[in-house]
Amino acid sequence: MIRYFFHNEMNRSVVGKSSVKLAFLCSSLWVSSAFAQGTTMSLSAGGKAQNVPASTGTADTADVNLDNRPTMIGQTAPTDEKMLVLGHHYSDGVTRRAIGGGLMVKEDAPKSKSTITRDYIEKQTPGLNPMQLIALLPGVNATDSDPMGLTGGHTSVRGMNENSMGYTLEGFPLNDIGSYAVYPQEIVDSENLSSIQVAQGSADLDSPTVSASGGVVNMYLIDPTEKMGGRADFSYGSYNAVRGFARFDTGLMGNSGTRAYFSFSDTHEEMWRGPGDESKLHGEMKVVKEWGKGNRMSLVVVGNQLNNYSQPSVSMASWNKYGIGVPGAIDGSSSGTPANTVYNSVMTGNPKIDQYYYKNRINPFTNIYISAPSHFNLGSHLSLTETPYFWYGYGNGGGAYSENMTRMSYGSQTMSGTINGQSAGNTNVVLYNPSITRTYRPGAVTKLTWTAGINRLMVGYWFEYSYQRQTSPYSALNADGTPVNEYGDGANLILANGQVAQYRDTLTRTIINTPFIGDSISLFHNRLTIDAGLKYSIITRDGRNYLPDTSTGTVINQTYREALPTMAFRYKVDSKNQLFFSVATNYRVPMNSSLYDSGAYSAGSGYSNHAATGLKPEVSISEEFGWRYQGKLINTSLTYFHYNFTNRLFTQTIVDPHNMGDYYTTSINGGGETTNGVDFEIGTRPIYNIRPYFSAEYIDARNDSNLAAQTRGVSALLPTKGKFAPQTPRYQFGLGLDYDNGGIFGNFSLKYVAKQYSTFMNDEAVPSYVRMNIGVGYRFKSWGLFKSPTIKLNLSNITNNHYLNYASGIETNAQTAIAMNGKSVKGYVPTYGIASPFSAIFSMSSGF
Repeated sequence: MIRYFFHNEMNRSVVGKSSVKLAFLCSSLWVSSAFAQGTTMSLSAGGKAQNVPASTGTADTADVNLDNRPTMIGQTAPTDEKMLVLGHHYSDGVTRRAIGGGLMVKEDAPKSKSTITRDYIEKQTPGLNPMQLIALLPGVNATDSDPMGLTGGHTSVRGMNENSMGYTLEGFPLNDIGSYAVYPQEIVDSENLSSIQVAQGSADLDSPTVSASGGVVNMYLIDPTEKMGGRADFSYGSYNAVRGFARFDTGLMGNSGTRAYFSFSDTHEEMWRGPGDESKLHGEMKVVKEWGKGNRMSLVVVGNQLNNYSQPSVSMASWNKYGIGVPGAIDGSSSGTPANTVYNSVMTGNPKIDQYYYKNRINPFTNIYISAPSHFNLGSHLSLTETPYFWYGYGNGGGAYSENMTRMSYGSQTMSGTINGQSAGNTNVVLYNPSITRTYRPGAVTKLTWTAGINRLMVGYWFEYSYQRQTSPYSALNADGTPVNEYGDGANLILANGQVAQYRDTLTRTIINTPFIGDSISLFHNRLTIDAGLKYSIITRDGRNYLPDTSTGTVINQTYREALPTMAFRYKVDSKNQLFFSVATNYRVPMNSSLYDSGAYSAGSGYSNHAATGLKPEVSISEEFGWRYQGKLINTSLTYFHYNFTNRLFTQTIVDPHNMGDYYTTSINGGGETTNGVDFEIGTRPIYNIRPYFSAEYIDARNDSNLAAQTRGVSALLPTKGKFAPQTPRYQFGLGLDYDNGGIFGNFSLKYVAKQYSTFMNDEAVPSYVRMNIGVGYRFKSWGLFKSPTIKLNLSNITNNHYLNYASGIETNAQTAIAMNGKSVKGYVPTYGIASPFSAIFSMSSGF
């Protein structure tokens, strides 16, 4: 039997093969500028002027370091460069002067990069996840499946999805180490975000990610204030969405040079596609200590407890027939099976029990992130940056399936099983079968930077060791159809040989050793900078498959090695115009699940999900050439980009043609690909309190190979060479308008995304769509304890447009196709995500 695991929390554990191009270098010291007014304050949350990361500035800035050259050689950690942020702002961090309403900053990097700041973040719906916040930036196609973003979402940049992007927070990695998936709802509360930076083409040299073939998304937190205070807000809106947030800043603690904040949020929301609700408890802490000249230590702790239900994707047939009217339709199902059918009892042997009950699609997950990015001035023009971190995650993506307990497989053997000593007899019963992952992941990025005259040299090392245990036990349901234990820990199905029945049962240890070196030279009084660097990545997967009779044996060992050079130039034509050029090599390795067999065993063919230990890493060479104009009123950026891929990897959902409810997710080799495109963005400073912003992208991405029909039992090549690449919109446009006179404020956003093919044969696609959002609010004058109390109303998807927004599982062909040898190849069902509907959220907030 082929088995499908739902896409939500435990797609960390989904069966399949994906790859991730490794991060390489490229970042820069960029100087943000927005005309200041009033007193000198920090970006973080009020109080005195203070140093903040260069990558987070939004107001006028005065550089603390004399050596303020742009660079690609490594600026991921928030301690690398410091700036003094000058200018009045409110307790929420809004300056009213940011370019494009906070959707653009003054950049100086020798590559494409776009940044949003608190002026934009603060005016959106409180608690939106980072993917939702970056949707207007050039090249970014961000999707969600619920208004508050609690079920996550997807992002593609220049046609490369989040599995091909590196995500970091305060310099530590966020992508799942096995599947490279990103779960944006777990990362950070938007009230604590200082900025989000999207590098569309390449990661920094020091970026701790093995999944950045499509660039990197770096997130930075605000700093604790030097004066005691805090922030609180409350939101209520559509689908009974309720959210509360509170942050307390200690201020400077005596003469220790130490300050901290502690925050907590609680979010609840009802599902909009059928019954159920979702909730999130989230806490954050940041402690900062500074002393001497350029010495800084910080500690960041993020904790998240999430409970939600899977938002199932659909086939095109199901969408055309039912639209959003069938909340329980399973991926690829055209039957529209409703999700709220109540079970009778797991042990009754009732063949009419419905396996799609929504309460068995729960996704409980707990995350803890700890990082301590620190910077030390060692003297003699030498500095040390150290970013140790620890990543912990435990939870699952729920699922229930109809099984015959008398014919369970244990490898090539078939045997019976019991739950609590009971057998259901020779009939099918519904069993809970969650996909569970537990991850422990310590690591550190260490680097030394030496600056002398026109030269800056950096050497560093990234080390990480991860332990990832992934299981999928069968267990009982209660009489009301809910799991006995949502983590699958209780009432397990025990086979006749005493073993717990498992759909998969693996342990993977991933060891990353990545030395890197980079050099930056500044010439002609910093008008020309030349960067060059090299990263050498060594990734070792050491694992065990505890299922019997696998095709690869019990012990798995796989090592990937790749040298990743980079080079970049930035030239200032004059004080307003600059040109840049960069070239880099990227790669990503297959995800860990590609190393293992899993699923149900069939005589003659083995497990339904086969290992692909010979799957090669995806490799690309990327080039960018760009121009920026940065004047007193207008900022613009225009970038041409080119990619050449080999062994391009895509995610595919394999559907059992005899049972449309049974699937698994895997990766397929998409052969070669050539991509050319242009990104553009423009924003202004205030014009009568109005700050417009516009972004656009045109991309032409073509397959360079004819692909074999995938897992169809047909030995034939399909004529896919020259076809447009899947999951890649040819055009995108984003428009933002921001108005703020100090009291009244409002914003409008519009995003247009062209159609995206869901097959390599281009015979089915996500239609083009437009999404519009509006926000309005009023900021009162401070009164007593309350600092800048504010009310606002955010309306998303204001036209209540019902549309598909993402091809979640692509295929070679959806319709019957003729192969190059003349054979007829049957099409199979691509799957799609459904966008969130109209919602209205009212919020009240205040500093104190």
